[in-house]
Parts: sequence; structure tokens; C-alpha cells
Amino acid sequence: MNTSFKGAAKRLDDLDLPKLGAAIGVGEDEIHAFLDVETSGHGFDAQGRPIILFEPHVFFRNLSGAKRAEAVAQGLAYAKWGEKPYPRDSYPRLKQACAIDETAALKSVVGLGQVLGENFAAAGYASVQAMVEAMMADEELQLAASISFIKTNKLDDNLRAHDWAGFALGYNGKGYKKNSYDTRNRVRT
Repeated sequence: MNTSFKGAAKRLDDLDLPKLGAAIGVGEDEIHAFLDVETSGHGFDAQGRPIILFEPHVFFRNLSGAKRAEAVAQGLAYAKWGEKPYPRDSYPRLKQACAIDETAALKSVVGLGQVLGENFAAAGYASVQAMVEAMMADEELQLAASISFIKTNKLDDNLRAHDWAGFALGYNGKGYKKNSYDTRNRVRT
């Protein structure tokens, strides 16, 4: 795995949104509403790396035994979400975590669209490494992974119906209301 996490870093273009939206029967407005809530508006940081957030609780659940103990001792893993604040730049933590267990570390990151690496299969990839490599290449592939996740988890009906609460529950989990995922920047019917 390329641990610089730098790839082609191709940005979305005007044709990507309608093409990807059509794959699940929605228009650009719904895709924009999704992007407004689930992303920071772009898929790459100033260094050309995919925008990520390393999730220590996810790293914890993807480890066991000595590897888990090592990750906990280094402050890279803990059992419950929200135990400690996340740092601004997740890459130093991700690189440390990769040294312990690359696959578990990559399963613990999210990018554009907030699809965790552990959801690589639902995002359309054979491995988490393949997913991360694609995320390094192109924002279209980042969004396509989100669209695949939406379709695999049968959330496309919610998006078409503008059922924002149902979509947010399925996409973000039970805590979606805490972050107002169902009420921010949505297309109104």
C-alpha cells in the first residue's frame, strides 16, 4: 500500500453527479443534498490525499489480542466512540495504525461520503486496500463508492422519496439526530 496516500487526486466534474445519481434514480439535487451533509465539499486535502477521519473505536473492533493491546497502549484504539477527541490530521495516526495492522487500520477510515473502510464490499471493492487506492485516484470513485453503499443497503428508495430521517438512520446509524443529519441542507419536497 502506498503509505503517502497520494494518487492522481482527480476532482469531480460536471458529468459525474448526474451519471452517478442516475445509477440510483436520483437527480443532481439529491446528490448535492447528500454531499452537503456527508462531506466537506471535496475529497482531497491540500496535500492531494483523500479526506479521511481515523476512527479509533473501529480500529479497536477490527483488532484482537496483542495487536489490540499495542494499539490501545499507543492511544490509537479504544472501545467506544467519542471517548477522546479526534486530531485535525488523521494521517499520522493512520500510518501508526498501519504499522500494527494495515487492513484493520484501513477499515477504520472514512473519506468523501463517510463510508468506512470496513464497508469496502458494500462500496463495490474486493478489498479495503483496493477501495483506498481508488479513493486516492478520483473523487468520482469516492462518490461511486458512496452510491454503491447506498444501493447495497437499500437506501436509494429513501433518497428518491426525500425520506431524510430514514436515509440518515440507514447511512449514519442510530445517532444521526445528534448531528442533525436528517435536517441539514436537504432538498425539500
